[in-house]
Amino acid sequence: MFTPNALGYLAETPSQTAGPYVHIGLIPKQAGFDIFSNNLGESPIGADTPGERIRIEGRIFDGTGAPVRDALVESWQADAEGRYHATPTADGFRGWARTGTDFESGLWAIETVKPGRVPGRHGHKRMAPHISLWIVARGINIGLSTRLYFGDEEAANAEDPVLRIIEQPARRQTLIARREAPGHYVLDIHLQGENETVFFDI
Repeated sequence: MFTPNALGYLAETPSQTAGPYVHIGLIPKQAGFDIFSNNLGESPIGADTPGERIRIEGRIFDGTGAPVRDALVESWQADAEGRYHATPTADGFRGWARTGTDFESGLWAIETVKPGRVPGRHGHKRMAPHISLWIVARGINIGLSTRLYFGDEEAANAEDPVLRIIEQPARRQTLIARREAPGHYVLDIHLQGENETVFFDI
C-alpha cells in the first residue's frame, strides 16, 4: 500500500474554474434546460414560510468594473426567528438557495424572507440579520464567501461581531445592502478594485 510518507511528496491537484458549464450542471433552467420538475435550490422558502417577504438583488463586477454575467450565487440564511435548519421545515423553509447572474443584464436576485437575529452564546442575540453568500464563476478558482447585511438594521449591525472585526468602516459598507423600497434590497459585489467586497477565508 502506498502512503504519502512512502511516496515522499504528493503534488497538489491542479485547480480548475467553475465554468463554462456551471449553469448547465447547477442551474439548468436558467441555461435554457428545463429538465427537472423540481429545480434544486431555486427558492429558500415555501408558500407558507412565515416572515417578511423580501427581494434581494445586485450585480457582480470584476476588477475592471465590468459586470460578471455568468456567476453562480448560493445563499444560506436563518429563518425569520433567527434559527438555522438542517432540513426543510414543515412550512417549506429551506434556508438555502442557488441562483445565477442574468446572461444579459448581469443581475442576480433572491426572493426570500428577512432573517432574524441569530442567537449568540448563552442565548444572547448578537449577530445582526444577515445572509451568507458563496460565489463561483469562470476565472475564480476557489469559491468566494461573503455576507449580506441590511442597511435598515443599523443598531443590530453596530453590535454584530463579524462586522466589528472589520476595522475600516468603509470596508464594512461593502457588506451592507441598501433598502431601495419596502421589501427590496440591493447589494453589488466587487471582486477586485477600490470597492472590493470583504470576503471571508472559511
